[in-house]
Amino acid sequence: MTETRKKLAMAGCLLTLVLAILDQNIVTTAAWSIVTDLDPAHGLERLPWLVTAYALAATAALPLYGKLCDVYGAKIVYMGAVGLFVAGSLLCGAAADMTWLIAARAVQGLGGGGLMSVTLVVFAHLVPPQQRAGSAGAGGVLAGLGMVAGPLLGGLLAEHLGWRWIFLGNLPLGLLVLLTAAGLRLSDGGLRHRIDYPGAAIFAAAATGLLLATEWGGDEHAWTSPTILTLGAVTLVLVAAFARRELTAPEPIVPLDLFRDRVMRMAVPVQFLTGFAMIGSVLFAIIYLRAARGVAAADSGLYLIPMAAGMALSGLVSGRAIGRGAPPRTFLLAGLAMSALAMLLLGLLRLDTPLWILDLDLALLGAGFGQSLGILIMLVQNSVPVDRLGVAITSIRFVQTLGISLGSAVFGLILDRVSSASLPSGAPAAVVAGVDAVFLTAAAIMLAALATAAYGWRARETVSGSS
Repeated sequence: MTETRKKLAMAGCLLTLVLAILDQNIVTTAAWSIVTDLDPAHGLERLPWLVTAYALAATAALPLYGKLCDVYGAKIVYMGAVGLFVAGSLLCGAAADMTWLIAARAVQGLGGGGLMSVTLVVFAHLVPPQQRAGSAGAGGVLAGLGMVAGPLLGGLLAEHLGWRWIFLGNLPLGLLVLLTAAGLRLSDGGLRHRIDYPGAAIFAAAATGLLLATEWGGDEHAWTSPTILTLGAVTLVLVAAFARRELTAPEPIVPLDLFRDRVMRMAVPVQFLTGFAMIGSVLFAIIYLRAARGVAAADSGLYLIPMAAGMALSGLVSGRAIGRGAPPRTFLLAGLAMSALAMLLLGLLRLDTPLWILDLDLALLGAGFGQSLGILIMLVQNSVPVDRLGVAITSIRFVQTLGISLGSAVFGLILDRVSSASLPSGAPAAVVAGVDAVFLTAAAIMLAALATAAYGWRARETVSGSS
């Protein structure tokens, strides 16, 4: 590839990451406009499926994307994922009713599952290992901007152009990405290995069962209801069947020997725990602002700006420092420690806490996440062989997604139980008690992530030293 083509391809990758990050945050702000337009009578009941259908499809497809990259090459899989996402966006924009829109969101999710993960695989091919720290820093900037820009852009589009442009706006951006991807020349794929489609199907069923249990549990159905208990039992059986399949399949969809790599053994649990705790940072800060402090919905997103700024700044600083030879371990552990401290401070919120203190806490939390999340991906990219980049990166993305889903369910249960135990239930003071319990739990989980990373790194250095 010429240097010009490489730069165009990298710009396309960055644009793909923007699409992925915005899509995670943009739909919820326009949800009410969608419901009142398509189904004002019953649309509210089906509203959660706008998010759930996308999440289920994206999560279930993740491991298959990784294997497809390793077999057929990242370029064709990358273009296929973007094309599927664009087609789903077109179907969403043309939706005539809620059923159509929910089905189209599932199609969009099938493509969206590859937007982030496969793009990271392409990045790993385009950027030499010694320069990947800078890419990790750019990822922190994009994540921070997307966190704020997504909700604001969604609200503006829904108010001034109509909610359909939230989806139709993806079309020109997606087509531009496909044009930049056409010039890619990557030295991967062509392994002529078989793909374990039965294993992928079992995995997709297990992931769907788990996500449905976390979505429905405590909301549509009680956690001890026959529906949730049956769903949980079926999911456990499917997980066991998947593990057995991976141990016996000639070409497993997720090779278990991949976890012999010490970086993978450290990164997987740390990414899961971080994803689990991360869901509390945005969602429950907004709940505190709206339910306890009376901040309007349109204004509550503005309080995320300090967190976004912290993510962007720390991502840039850590990326440049590592690129100049600073040890990644320092920034990874510091980021996890800062995140744990910020969660602890957020667990001390009160009804009369000055909002500038909340801003500082969220800025500290963003700084912690900004330097830890990108570094984990970079370490995995640099650790695994080229022919396993797809499976490794999509595995990391999957455990983070799984952690976010489980964290949402567990923290929602904690908020409900603690708030209900406070009298009167639903009063601002009760909400604050529930939010504090969520953040203190998240702080404990981040401390567990810190301990796991420190132990994993020490074991890695001990083995390296002895060899």
